[in-house]
Amino acid sequence: MNNRSLTRGDAVVIGAAVLLFIASFLNYYSFRGYGGVSGWHADIFPVLPSIFLAGFIAAGLIVGSRFMPQPMRERDVLGLRPEQWGIALAVTSLWAAFWGLIGGPSGGFGPGKILGFLAALLLAGAAAATPLVPALRAPLTGGPKPAGPPAGQQPFGEPGQPGQPQPGHPGQNPQPGYGYPQQQTAGAAQQPVGAPGGQPQPGAPAGGGNPSFQPFWFAVPAQRPLYAEDGSSGPIAELTPGTWYLAVEQRGQALVAQTQDGRRGVLHETSDIHRS
Repeated sequence: MNNRSLTRGDAVVIGAAVLLFIASFLNYYSFRGYGGVSGWHADIFPVLPSIFLAGFIAAGLIVGSRFMPQPMRERDVLGLRPEQWGIALAVTSLWAAFWGLIGGPSGGFGPGKILGFLAALLLAGAAAATPLVPALRAPLTGGPKPAGPPAGQQPFGEPGQPGQPQPGHPGQNPQPGYGYPQQQTAGAAQQPVGAPGGQPQPGAPAGGGNPSFQPFWFAVPAQRPLYAEDGSSGPIAELTPGTWYLAVEQRGQALVAQTQDGRRGVLHETSDIHRS
């Protein structure tokens, strides 16, 4: 994982967190004849954890999850993944900032209160909208540009299974950090696919019974969720830029894709994919 995995929405989240940090040092309340107090002052202690610290932690979870290994990103903590916890805390920060804006002593509007509310609004909006808006999910720097895999590659797998060089066919190691599949020498036969884990299913052609479909390798330009084939709502994995995945079946505009560890799921958003 590298900084090229950051999205435009992540950049907005980072900017909002910076504004929130600046607002925390400005006067949250301003009174005539009194200089006012910032968000870090003990007299208004609930403001610090409910607005500012919640926003800082939210931004850290959302952006930090981009640099986590995929198993950690998909691990649930009390039913939510790290990124989802970040979204929840961002909304909590906005909720507290809203009540802080309309409440408090009369005439106590300080620049920290106003800027804090606007920063929390921007943070929560970007955090909640990024998974839903394709423009915000686009890579911040264009995303990794993987080289197209040459012909003769096999699906992923364990030694002796599809995806690893077979005896008598020396293979080439993938480039580090990108998860490229192993490749065979020219002329090596490609193993059939279509079953979970990359194992061939006897009597079933690749493409889920569609003989005209040919499996192919592809990469995504931005992070995209992979959903279960049974139609469940929750994603089973997340496809990341810079890694090749195997398309084993087409269902209308969607693709059934196979990850490196053999999991299969449906990719609904197939626009702008890099096809080999």
